[in-house]
Formats: sequence, C-alpha cells, structure tokens
Amino acid sequence: MATAAAAAAAAAFSPLRRRLPLHHRGRRLLAVAAALSPEPPAPTPTTSPPPPPRKGYFPKRNEVLELTCEGLAFKGKGVCRVDGSTFVLLCDGALPGERLLARVRRIRRGAFAEAAKLRTLEPHRDAVDAPCPLAADCGGCKAQSLAYAAQIRHKHLQVRELLVNFGKFDPRKMESSEPDAILKPIVPCDEIFRYRNKMEFSFGTKRWMQREWKEEKDDEVVKEEKVEGDGYSLGLHAPGFFDKVLHVEKCLLQSEPADKVLAIVQETWLDPALGLTPYDVHKHVGFLKHLMIRTGRNITTGAPEVMVNFVTSCYKPELLEPLVNNITKIPEVVSIMNNVNTSVGNTSVGEEEYTLYGKPTITEMLRGLTFQISANSFFQTNTKQADVLYKLIGESAGLKGDGSEIILDLFCGTGTIGLTLARRAKHVYGYEVVPEAISDAQKNAKLNGISNATFVQGDLNKINETFGKEFPKPDIIISDPNRPGMHMKLIKWLLEVKAPRIVYVSCNPATCARDLDYLCHGVEEKDLKGCYELKTVIPVDMFPHTPHIECICVLELC
Repeated sequence: MATAAAAAAAAAFSPLRRRLPLHHRGRRLLAVAAALSPEPPAPTPTTSPPPPPRKGYFPKRNEVLELTCEGLAFKGKGVCRVDGSTFVLLCDGALPGERLLARVRRIRRGAFAEAAKLRTLEPHRDAVDAPCPLAADCGGCKAQSLAYAAQIRHKHLQVRELLVNFGKFDPRKMESSEPDAILKPIVPCDEIFRYRNKMEFSFGTKRWMQREWKEEKDDEVVKEEKVEGDGYSLGLHAPGFFDKVLHVEKCLLQSEPADKVLAIVQETWLDPALGLTPYDVHKHVGFLKHLMIRTGRNITTGAPEVMVNFVTSCYKPELLEPLVNNITKIPEVVSIMNNVNTSVGNTSVGEEEYTLYGKPTITEMLRGLTFQISANSFFQTNTKQADVLYKLIGESAGLKGDGSEIILDLFCGTGTIGLTLARRAKHVYGYEVVPEAISDAQKNAKLNGISNATFVQGDLNKINETFGKEFPKPDIIISDPNRPGMHMKLIKWLLEVKAPRIVYVSCNPATCARDLDYLCHGVEEKDLKGCYELKTVIPVDMFPHTPHIECICVLELC
C-alpha cells in the first residue's frame, strides 16, 4: 500500500505532468516514484513505538542525518526517512532495511531531498557480499549487495506502485496472486552475471579514485574523497560525471573473452613508449576516446565471436597497431574496428569507420533468426533474456498464425521484434528515427529471407496528419519507445486509428504508466478519450543488479 504521503505526492504531481513537455518530466517522475515506497512495518509489541513525526521538519543542505531506507524508487535510489519524519530523502546506494548515515546534498523545491551515503550503521535485511570491489563506486550495477530475490521483488513493487499511483489503475487488479490480475509475476533472469553482450569503456586523463569517508572523534563525518589521481584511466564514468573515469580492470557483467580483451588493452596502452594518449574532454586533445567490446556467436559452431571497436579522435592506425597485435592473440576476437569521431562530443559513433582486423560484423541468433551486428548497431544487450522477452512479446501479440494480419512496429530499431513476428503475419511495417538502424533492419530481413517487412526512417515524435496513409490499418501495433515514452502526437494518432491490440514494450515503467493512463483513461485537457483496456503487464528483469525494468503491456480496444 502506498503511504498517505505517496498519495498526496502523486496527486500533487499529476496535473503538472500533463502540462510539462516530455523532457522535463523526469524530475516529476522521480519525485512521484520516491513517494511510492511501501509502508514501514508496524512495530512489534516488544519494541517501543517510534517517536511522533516532527511536524514541519525540513532538512538543510550538508546536514548529516541518520536515515532508514524503506524501499527503492525508480532508478534504484533508496527511499529514506529520518525516524519520526515523513519527509523523503533519495539516497544512492541505500537499500531497503538499511540504517545509514548520509549528508543532504540537494533540496528539490521542498518536495524531497537527495542525500549522499556516508556509511552503513546497520546492514539491510537482504545483504550479500558484492563480488565486484567497484560495485559501490562505478554505479553500473549498484544493487550487487542486495540478494537477487530481493532485487526482483522491489522491481515488481515499483511497477505496481507506478501503475496504481501514476497510471490510475485499480490496485485490486494488480495482485499477482489473482488469476485474472493485470500485473503478472516478474520474470527473473537466469544468468545474473556475464549477461551483457556489449560494454563501452572510456579513456580518461586522470583516474577517479574510490571514495573514502572518515568519522572524527566529535562524530562529525568529514568527506575525504580523492576525486582525481595521477595516471591515465580506462573504465566507466563516475556516476554523474562526463569527464571523470573510474579505472576498471575487469567487469563481471561482460563475457569472459571480453574481459580478456579489456585486460590486454589495460596492460598495453599505458606503455609510455607507444605514445598513446587519452582524449581530454576539456582541452579537446588526445587520441583514444572509447573502447567498445561486443560479443556474438558463430551461427555454425555457437562459439563466441568478439568485436573490439576503438573510437579515436583521428585516423592513425599505426598507433593502434601494438594493441591490435596483442588483442588478436585471443582466439575469440574476429573483428577489430576503428571509429573516427572528430567532434568534441562524447559519442562513440564515428563519422568514419575502418576495419583493422577480421570482418566488419559479428553474428547473433535470436528466436531462430540470424542478425549481423556492426560496431554501431543497436542490439539487445542481454541476448538470452532478449530471447525470453521476444517470446513473451510474440505470445502477447496473439497472432492468429494464418498470415492475415498487419503489424505496425513503432520504434523498431534494427527490426528485431518485427522480424521475429513476420513469418506469422501478412506484413510488418517498421518505423525508426535512426537511419543506420533502418539500414540494419533491411539487411537483417534480407539475411533471413523475409520479404514481407518494410522499414521506414521517420521521427515518431514529429508525425503529422499524413502519417499512416502509406500502410493499411494495422491489426496489431508494437510500440517499443525509449525512456521518455511516446509523444502526445503519437498517443493522439493511436487513439484515432484504434488498432484492435497494442503491445507496449517499455524500458521505463514511469513513462509507461503515464502512456497507459493516456491510452486507457484519455487526456482531459487535450479532449482525448481513452479507448483501450489494459489486459496484462509482465515485468521482465533484463539487467540484474541495475535499476532497469522492462515491461510488456497488452492493451485491447474497448
């Protein structure tokens, strides 16, 4: 059950979210999600009752507080409170049941505050030892110290609370124990390490060191943080910083062959004799920008295939030659690419691409189809769980199987979802804004002998009255938007075209709940009436130890 504070927060933010443009809603969503923490357990008869809430309590910036974490908000931040207070503080690294010391960093317009964890006073109830020593610092998989069963339990709870409080759906229909419940049990991931097929590391001019905290005799907590150290770095960006890199020797999320590549690069590139320099994002000088490692499978043998992509500021293959010579000693490496990006931005996509070794693509299998993956292709980063996800999408689409139905695949990327459904459909029409993704989708269709799929490049956030004229009315619409969700123009078009079924695939349950609300309940201020009924929501954990949640939502025309 949501707290009274949660309900009040949801109500307070509800009208605001409808007026704000999409790119401003993240803060509102975070505030709403923060308010949706579960009620703390009632005290047992053997414990003394907590002190009454301090009315009017309001934390001050830089104040050090003793907090209790009650739950997880979306994005994995701990929802914390001072004992006896109802004021919400969001704290990175705090986990449910943990008592901790934290320093208030930001006050968000009086609605909630953000705090930095200093140290643990009492561990959380589902504590485990994080196998990665950098888990608390890199921010990539911050929930490693939370038992996996507890991770998925809290993810399921987040989806439920957002659907109820943000999507305005009946909480009685969200109980997974009921056979006709809308919200189904979360689908866990069988492999919770070594599941990523792509990792991107950055080169930095100075190393971001691990944070250290010291408690003085007067109980005042003083921060001793070595933010930068001598020496170049190769690793992951420190949370919240575009210009600071935490040095990483190995990563438990990527494949073992990819870890071998990372180790060899780390051993080689720091040799002063090679003259390799990392790119300085402030001075805009230096050579090495990013190291991307992708893992696929040989479709004949099933053996791993590894692609290594160096992103550099200019084309100087002679500088990369020592790295190439050492990396090619790893038998799984079949491709080494060089993307040249001369811009001052932080993107890993180059204006020019060169093959330094082997072939320009690797392959992967998904739902019986073969996909060629280039250095800049989009592909689901957890292949095995993507197979589970796409199987559930296929079941949710409810195709008759007689080849009579038209499928519209919105935000189709490289066509993976649409192509897995094409052989049971009359025709698939896919739309995507990224031209390179459309090119890959067309190649993948040809590679698999699929001729009843058409892929079109177009921005679904900028559709006009002509959209939909170039294809028949769809029987099934698949929508897989990125984190901001669907634009109001697209929502309006969906409510006008009235396809019998929509399968909404979401990577952000907050914007998903908002869009489901629009489609089912309408948008009063836009004079739009909802015309869909939400039938099922299936949460799928694609990325263990991270706050990310995927959801498959089925809507049927009323």
